[in-house]
Amino acid sequence: QVHLVESGGGVVQTGGSLRLSCAASGRKLGSLAMAWFRQTPGNEREFVARISASGQSSSYLTAVEGRFTISWGGAEDTVWLQMNSLKPEDTAVYYCAAVVAVIGGTVWDSYDYWGQGTQVTVSP
Repeated sequence: QVHLVESGGGVVQTGGSLRLSCAASGRKLGSLAMAWFRQTPGNEREFVARISASGQSSSYLTAVEGRFTISWGGAEDTVWLQMNSLKPEDTAVYYCAAVVAVIGGTVWDSYDYWGQGTQVTVSP
């Protein structure tokens, strides 16, 4: 079993930055592929970014490419999502997801484990 704990959400003005973290426990480092998704009311979870278990591969939603960066780091099994140049349309609940694989897909049902979600609000 994998347990994911997210933190780092909040309220920020347009153009500001936030960094989300997702601490994973229960599996050996190097066996989990991770991703971030986001969801707004009435919509499905939308892929934002993914990173391979090795950290060597990553990809992004086109709308966030160049502004967001996903990375592994820290003493624990933690995945970061650095979000810069935030826009009001980035407002959503952000979820961390994990799967035991080299790399996960870009649809929500590619992942077996989910965090509780953290709210990101970007004010105009």
